[in-house]
Amino acid sequence: MPQPIRIKDHEKDARLVRGRVVFGAIAVVALIGVLIARLYFLQVIQYEYHSTLSENNRVHVQPIPPTRGLIFDRNGVVVADNRPSFSLSMTRERSGDWQQVLDVIVEVLELTPEDRVIFEKRMRQGRRPFEPVPILFELSEEQIARIAVNQFRLPGVEVVAQLVRHYPQGAHFAHSVGYMGRINEKELKTLDPVSYSGTHQIGKTGIERFYEPELHGQVGYEEVETNARGRVLRVLKRTEPISGKDIVLSLDIKLQEAAEAALGGRRGAVVALDPKTGEVLAMVSQPSFDPNLFVTGISFKAYSELRDSIDRPLFNRVLRGLYPPGSTIKPAVAIAGLDAGVVTASTRVYDPGYYQLPNYDHKYRNWNRTGDGYVDLDTAIMRSNDTYFYDLAHKLGIDRLSAYMSKFGIGQKVSLDMFEESPGLMPTREWKRATRRQAWYPGETLILGIGQGYMQSTPLQLAQATALVANKGVWNRPHLAKTLEGAKPVDENPMPDIILRDPSDWTKVNHGMQQVMHGARGTARKASIGAQYRIAGKSGTAQVVAIKQGEKYDRSKVQERHRDHALFVGFAPADNPQIVVSVMVENGESGSGVAAPVVRQVMDAWLLDQDGRLKAEYASPISAEATAREE
Repeated sequence: MPQPIRIKDHEKDARLVRGRVVFGAIAVVALIGVLIARLYFLQVIQYEYHSTLSENNRVHVQPIPPTRGLIFDRNGVVVADNRPSFSLSMTRERSGDWQQVLDVIVEVLELTPEDRVIFEKRMRQGRRPFEPVPILFELSEEQIARIAVNQFRLPGVEVVAQLVRHYPQGAHFAHSVGYMGRINEKELKTLDPVSYSGTHQIGKTGIERFYEPELHGQVGYEEVETNARGRVLRVLKRTEPISGKDIVLSLDIKLQEAAEAALGGRRGAVVALDPKTGEVLAMVSQPSFDPNLFVTGISFKAYSELRDSIDRPLFNRVLRGLYPPGSTIKPAVAIAGLDAGVVTASTRVYDPGYYQLPNYDHKYRNWNRTGDGYVDLDTAIMRSNDTYFYDLAHKLGIDRLSAYMSKFGIGQKVSLDMFEESPGLMPTREWKRATRRQAWYPGETLILGIGQGYMQSTPLQLAQATALVANKGVWNRPHLAKTLEGAKPVDENPMPDIILRDPSDWTKVNHGMQQVMHGARGTARKASIGAQYRIAGKSGTAQVVAIKQGEKYDRSKVQERHRDHALFVGFAPADNPQIVVSVMVENGESGSGVAAPVVRQVMDAWLLDQDGRLKAEYASPISAEATAREE
């Protein structure tokens, strides 16, 4: 049966269409309203915020690293300056896939995979956003040309001209001036990120590290306008950096070279002081190294060769070398005995070649096995008589001996501006009880009296102890900086002077030290032959390996590096001290035969003029009385 035809309801369709049109219109109006509201919110309410963001995307603040201060020796010779160098820098935020860019750099410059690892490590170091990171230093002209040709493949990479540290004197001052190197992760956590913006090197050792704040200066800034790719269009504002301060050292390059020549290539240390001011005139630790290797990053191979060398060129023997002072400490022990009243200058001790404690069978040997007979203080110093100083140390006791040696700087840091210095060791009862859990034995006091046993000191501390004898107890801390921008360094923690009950005791010990060099039986008389000035000195020997009781040292049975160290300390002219010298020659065996000539050569270099004559300001006549006493 056919279905009826439905009649279309046009009115209903019209209502439906009108409803949809109205709904659509309302939706469009609502969306337009939301858009207008959003635009109002962004453009009106948050105008300042977004305008600042926009400005920050257009304007960047770039740090301008300050020029590092220069370092000179006392005569104005440059020992640390800055020289221009081209480096390759990369800004991670502008490089996109920066690791891929590193691959392109390695390809373009034909570098090794090891270089690629180093670049990535440098890029991962925490730095401020948009701060360029130097990844390759000292570019050659060919490398600069290759970068320029491939610049389109290297977004965020640019060749930058900058000043890098340079040490024109090479290894001469490596252990005193020190060197600069790249800032590492540990240092980044402690440095002020604002002060070191744009700076990638920092002082690592020596003067470079101790005076880092003064040498560094203050960072500057410039506001630059950049395009969308980060390229600088123009400089809007510039604040100039403040250069670091220049430092004039007390070191003298000619004396430094003379000290190095005197060592003759042997392992050892030489330090020369001006006792009246504490200025360090020469500071040599041999062997040395070229500090320029460290400035822009030393290779693994080169560093391994220095680190693993049996001669330890990186080790600062002047400040960190710990050695038993041996007989060089005897003048200070003599002062202690005189001031404590346990001996006088005329007190005599019989020396049969050994010393024995009461009720003990053990014999403490004198270096002269046959003995020197009856010796007084003058003879004991001249002959370096161990038996006399065994007896003197026993009379003093460990408590007084330790207290007096501490006044001379043994067992503590003595310098003013050498942070690497080791304090050494002056043992006490309390120290042994705390570290060894043992009581102190009388025999240990005896061997301290001749500078052996637990006592350890650096060549610098021995020089300072000798300077106190030369200076009659007046303390002047050794320091490397002579002036800092014209101002002298200030000792904010001065050591108290050594005040003796009888000041003439200084003269008595001084004379004994002169007899070491000029006396008929002086242990180092040969080193004073032909001298135009009087020298006060004291030799010493530091044992490397112990010798059994009753045995005699036989160099033929001892390996070269196990032989005794040779030491010598002295000052001159003896009646008007102008220079104090401390020398340590590793495995040199004889203080008077090996170290004393080194001291003499250093003194000659300082006290004599070009014609080999004593400088007029240092001249002092040798008294007839002194000559008579020698004879």
